[in-house]
Amino acid sequence: MKNSLITALSHARDEVIYLQQSLTKFPAFGPNEGGIGEYHKAKWIEELVRSWGVTDIEHYDAVDERVPSKIRPNMVIRHKGKSDKTVWIIGHMDVVPAGNESLWHTPPFEAVLDKENPDIIRGRGVEDNQQAIVTGLLILHELVKNSYTPDLTLALLLVADEETRNVYGIDHVLKTNPNLIKKNDLVLIPDFGTAEGDLIEIGEKGVLWLKVEVNGKQCHGSTPDEGINAFVAMSDMVLQIKDVENSFTKRDALFTPDRTTIVPTRHRENVPNVNTISGKEIFYLDCRVLPEYSFKELIAKIEELARKIEEKHGVSITISIDNSEESSPTTSEDAEVVQKLKKAIQTTYGTVCKTGGVGGATVGCAIRKLGIDVAVWSSAIPNYHQPNEGAKISYTLGDAQTFAQLLFE
Repeated sequence: MKNSLITALSHARDEVIYLQQSLTKFPAFGPNEGGIGEYHKAKWIEELVRSWGVTDIEHYDAVDERVPSKIRPNMVIRHKGKSDKTVWIIGHMDVVPAGNESLWHTPPFEAVLDKENPDIIRGRGVEDNQQAIVTGLLILHELVKNSYTPDLTLALLLVADEETRNVYGIDHVLKTNPNLIKKNDLVLIPDFGTAEGDLIEIGEKGVLWLKVEVNGKQCHGSTPDEGINAFVAMSDMVLQIKDVENSFTKRDALFTPDRTTIVPTRHRENVPNVNTISGKEIFYLDCRVLPEYSFKELIAKIEELARKIEEKHGVSITISIDNSEESSPTTSEDAEVVQKLKKAIQTTYGTVCKTGGVGGATVGCAIRKLGIDVAVWSSAIPNYHQPNEGAKISYTLGDAQTFAQLLFE
């Protein structure tokens, strides 16, 4: 059974293309980014697996009045094994917006094969995180159509809202049913990967997004002395953020980069015309915080800089938390899921994996906080959130073969 399953998965190229093309048609980004959410994508997936004969489906939908469907869908799709012990493959259905579409060579919400490399399929979401979803669906389909009963149960957990805070996604699921995932289960999250495919992520930094509002006094561009230029004050603060980052001197070799990072990212549009001096600026800081530091320490340092900028430029500055996710306990590299995954990767790819931590947050953080071991891994290009996002079909097939091995004791 195991060998037949893995052989069948190696020949599922056409199914990968079909699934990716079908899923990419849904612009499943959330209302925070002006989207309608994941409802139609989730509905398509459920109708597909029901057409295969799958009936073991549980919903943990979250109410969200901001989207037309009024819900953010979360669902568990199971295929029973000989044991209740479960191999979880967890993927998120939401994607990020296309961004500047002029940078795309093809329509972002149409998955197409790359003209130069037919092993790559391109479209928004194909790697982040449809590759994970497709990987799980491939395994599920082979199990169902061949009436295979593996040693362990397979469960696909497909969640919403991963790209914007997880409130309506994994956080809602685990709040609704904190006992959904058991401590002896094998939890796989294919939402991170390196080009070499040789790193299993076992730890994540804390994620803190800060909104910084700088208030000055708007005036005409010809009379700058009558105003207080918020743009200049903001720029001064942005240029000194690196000094704040450098004040956090601790290093942790588990992570790359091995330090706490504080990075200015988004800047809201200010005035619409050239001849007006801005009286208000809003920008954001993306902070990835080592477990050794608290968010409170970090915010205090940034507040200290803000007070200096206020005094220097005559502005007022308000700092608020836009998003926060404290770091979770690190999974032991000796954990069963890590060791079994390492062995399976070596069998499929011939790759000897190491373990490490990352700054990017996944749904694994929420699960680790329940004391459950999690392994985050996939084969990736990687090109998350980029224009012309692509995923390798061969990687999807290889990852499916890898994860399928864990279903057998």
